[in-house]
Amino acid sequence: MTALELLRTNLFAPIFLAFLLGWIATWVRSDLKFPEGLYTGLSAYLMLAIGLKGGAQLSVAEPAALVGPIAATLVLSLVTPIVAYVIARRIFRYERVDAAALAAHYGSVSAVTFIAASTFADVTGRSAPGFMPALVAILEVPAIIVGLCMGRVKGQEPLSSAVRHLMTSKSIFLLIGGLFIGALSTKESLNQVQPLFGDLFRGALVLFMLEMGIVAAARFREVKGFAARLIGYGVLVPLVNGLLGTFIGLKVGLPVGGAGVLGAMAASASYIAAPAAVRAAIPSANPGIYLPAAVAITFPFNLALGIPLFFEAARWMS
Repeated sequence: MTALELLRTNLFAPIFLAFLLGWIATWVRSDLKFPEGLYTGLSAYLMLAIGLKGGAQLSVAEPAALVGPIAATLVLSLVTPIVAYVIARRIFRYERVDAAALAAHYGSVSAVTFIAASTFADVTGRSAPGFMPALVAILEVPAIIVGLCMGRVKGQEPLSSAVRHLMTSKSIFLLIGGLFIGALSTKESLNQVQPLFGDLFRGALVLFMLEMGIVAAARFREVKGFAARLIGYGVLVPLVNGLLGTFIGLKVGLPVGGAGVLGAMAASASYIAAPAAVRAAIPSANPGIYLPAAVAITFPFNLALGIPLFFEAARWMS
């Protein structure tokens, strides 16, 4: 499949089109809006579902096959927030606390971007290894902690307290909990919940992406007056981190599909777990910078262009 075909496959998939529909709904001032409870329920469902799937695959994976990808993910969790911080400070001249907040978001991972990349891998016939959801959990937490450490000042909430809030946040708690449930459950018992957590998964994802389009469009309106700098940052950092993740993924033996998904993970920015941690640990950071950058710029960029780009880069590098 050529690069143009990869792009077309991505742009005309229900996931991206639903996101685009939500974005358009906001810009034409439609009254389309999801109830808060439905949005919360869908996000909880998606996190638990990918945890269950990853845990089930993790339980049957060969331990030797996990060493390289886990080591690569740990390296990325340390390197990507530093890259994001340096670019924010040296190139885009953000204040230290704002650069650290951006680093926490861009070093971490967007679970929805991971799901979109995994779906893209399946559609293009380059499925990623089943244990990839476990790497989401490994990448998310250390990267946020690194970002928080770079932005700490005296008198703020102790870092240990912020980490505790992070580990008990609903997204990480459900993801890690789902991994344990999937790993400990028998195949027969998992088959009993397959209709809900397997067959309905992509349909629920389309609904969630519709809501994300609404949220992203609303956030994009916040960047007026400094749009060029924020857009530049929100595109450059994913490109650097994404290509780095793709390259490292191939070096540790992941197939093209797995390396493409790891690249998309490294390129993504957290907008669920990271904002809560940053608000607690670095309250002086400006949410008008890190939230629009993650949700309104980087997320759409990866969804439309980044994912097929990293898959093509993986194919070319391999």
